[in-house]
Amino acid sequence: MSTHEHNHSLDFYNGTPWYAYECTLQMDSARDYRRIALFLIYLFIFMVGLLENGLVIWVNWRRRHSANGVLFCIINVSLSDLMVIVILPFFMMEVTMDKVWLWGRFLCKVTNLIYVINFYSSSFFLAFMTLERYLSLTRPSFPAFFPVVGRRRWLLCGGLWMLSLFLALMENVHVDLLEWDEPGCYMLPEQNYTEWFVSVAFFCLIFQFLVPASVIITCNVLIARAVKTAPDVQGRRDVWLVHVYSLVFVVCWLPYHMVMVMMIIDDLNPLIFSCNTVDVLYFIFNLVQSLSLFHCVANPILYNFLSKSFRSNLISTVVNYIPRERGVDQLGAGSQPNTPNGGGGDPGKQRKLSNASTSQSDVS
Repeated sequence: MSTHEHNHSLDFYNGTPWYAYECTLQMDSARDYRRIALFLIYLFIFMVGLLENGLVIWVNWRRRHSANGVLFCIINVSLSDLMVIVILPFFMMEVTMDKVWLWGRFLCKVTNLIYVINFYSSSFFLAFMTLERYLSLTRPSFPAFFPVVGRRRWLLCGGLWMLSLFLALMENVHVDLLEWDEPGCYMLPEQNYTEWFVSVAFFCLIFQFLVPASVIITCNVLIARAVKTAPDVQGRRDVWLVHVYSLVFVVCWLPYHMVMVMMIIDDLNPLIFSCNTVDVLYFIFNLVQSLSLFHCVANPILYNFLSKSFRSNLISTVVNYIPRERGVDQLGAGSQPNTPNGGGGDPGKQRKLSNASTSQSDVS
């Protein structure tokens, strides 16, 4: 996966190519270990993320027409993550063959386009989901961004996907299959590379990280303050879980953008960093890029599997596919699989707990 791949052989300073400066790091063996690490990371994300996001879409898709705005965003987040998970085998093979691309120009451009669309759409829907959650808890009379009825839900949803596609095409237009010693899928414009690279990296930093992170962190802090004062709060778990949402988003994406900013600085002024520092930057870039994909594994856990209502719906969905005689024996007389929080208990109490809960999908 050669997104944001940079060819420093195009950079000159006072007529001298960058590689004329002294580099003392010997990283050949480290690159072999990096290839193994990247393959294992992609394999783990593919196997676990495919199962998790498949279950999330399977369970929540049945409620898509009646689901509230938060659940509607969850479906879109999982769909976005599932799209990038499906193309991970191509990147796993590319890593194994040391950036050799054997699947032609079409798949080179399509896989990169899908990756970058997820890059933006996942953050957009997470930000709107957090904002919708905050408004549902603290401003119940405020109109929902994704209402259950009407066309506004689909227009806003389509608008976010189209914005993600537009931002992705800004990069994808320069992605192509290049025939050097071996065919490789690279992103390399023919002219004005530095200006183009800095512009694209700046858009990534603003639209994919800074704006969504500001919304997510601000809304989660306000949600935590509101939950602390709720009379039916479920202990400290409800408070710290809100901050985990923000922490996971920052941990997944901050290292990637920090490396990108340093690469921008190096492009604008090649003499700020030493040659060894530049080597380390481009060595760890693919690692932080792959680690950012852990959001495909973390999102289903945080926003679905920690939710009582999701677990209840998952069980009831599985039970529906069990032969009726066996299902009746397992459910027992007092179980109600189709109730919102697993059946039993006082409905009013369940609604109060759902309103106080910090789980993103526990919105009554």
